Amino acid sequence: MGAGLTAPAGQRRWLSVDLPAQRLLLWQGDALRAQWPVATAANGPGERHGSGGTPRGWHCIRARIGAGAPEGAVFVGRRPTGEVWDRALHRAQPQRDWILTRILWLSGLERGINRLGAVDTMRRFIYIHGCPDLEPVGVPCSHGCIRMRSPAAMALFGQVAAGTAVWIGTRWPTRPMPPRAGGRQRG
Repeated sequence: MGAGLTAPAGQRRWLSVDLPAQRLLLWQGDALRAQWPVATAANGPGERHGSGGTPRGWHCIRARIGAGAPEGAVFVGRRPTGEVWDRALHRAQPQRDWILTRILWLSGLERGINRLGAVDTMRRFIYIHGCPDLEPVGVPCSHGCIRMRSPAAMALFGQVAAGTAVWIGTRWPTRPMPPRAGGRQRG
């Protein structure tokens, strides 16, 4: 697939976020299992706190949030508000940054690139999450997170575990996955 690199962790599930194509891909080893359009940062790639960019490199899913919540459940600070998104709610709050349905909270695995200090993905609260159907996907327009349609976020959530590897950059990784920061790996 890519420049002599093998799929991470043998035949385990992993994700890649192809920034140029604005696609999220679910892999089983080197076999593509599913893909969805996404929206990444309007500011383009960027790792630094305050950049508004989508961080590149190797990450893992640190936490899965929203299991059992209805499609369209609204989250603020990773907690459900009790609201369920609809067009009327959207019209009433058009400037709100909607985080819906499911959250996959990412943690960087590459010290100095996307982990620790001013480049820490987790401390920047970078997620893969659902978004309203009125918001575009397939074009970069987020504040740094990876947005996808709520049905896609639900489908993806059911197929990944905490610890699942996530590559953000090109379709296929350009460097090997580093050792796990937390030592935990599932998939």
